[in-house]
Amino acid sequence: MPRTRFPRFVFDTGNEPDPRFTMANERTFLAWIRTSLALLAGGIALEVLGLGLHEGLRIAASLVLMLAAVIAAPLAYLGWARNERALRNNTALPASPFGLPLALCVTLAGVLVVLAYLLR
Repeated sequence: MPRTRFPRFVFDTGNEPDPRFTMANERTFLAWIRTSLALLAGGIALEVLGLGLHEGLRIAASLVLMLAAVIAAPLAYLGWARNERALRNNTALPASPFGLPLALCVTLAGVLVVLAYLLR
């Protein structure tokens, strides 16, 4: 009996790609997961430590970072799946939708922290 791999919507299509490409795709996925964890840790640390910053702006910055983390993790999985399917079907890799939203979230959180510092 052949062993099935999960998720089937990824592995039941196309041909097995070169393992190096699959492993590189997995490393990229794990890098996004680490980024998500760092955003979550930063948001929690900002809230827990307080740092004498303006409360409302500090909370807003914390929430932006934590929301970015919560969104980045599932998007990382979807990106991994899209890339793996493209590899298996020998098609061009899809463009990553992560860069701009993540940059905007980090920028917004940074601006909020600077304002919180200036208005304390």
